[in-house]
Amino acid sequence: MNISQIIEYVAVIIIFLGSVMSVISAFGIIRLPDVYTRSHAATKSSTVAVLLSLTGAFIYFWVSENLISVRLILGILFVFLTAPVSGHLLTRAAYRSKVKLTENSSDDALKEVLFPEDK
Repeated sequence: MNISQIIEYVAVIIIFLGSVMSVISAFGIIRLPDVYTRSHAATKSSTVAVLLSLTGAFIYFWVSENLISVRLILGILFVFLTAPVSGHLLTRAAYRSKVKLTENSSDDALKEVLFPEDK
């Protein structure tokens, strides 16, 4: 077994970890109680899943075919920059639209700052 095959196996393991994270993200979206916790599952873990999958694909193509894919690098950067920002903006829009938190939420410190008339 040479170093090229070992790195290919590492890339496959990284892609597999990305798929496992994707399944965990899907369970989080299904099981979590409100829009705020679901957005956390949708953005954080799915971002990690996509980044792991794209990084594994990048490593695999780099080692097996000596190809440095600019498209994969741009995909990694694009997902890394846009997914958390879009999740934050969607959650912020939901909060400003007064979507209710779950009953299990213990504290809403932002309510008295943004909506002082609702005290």
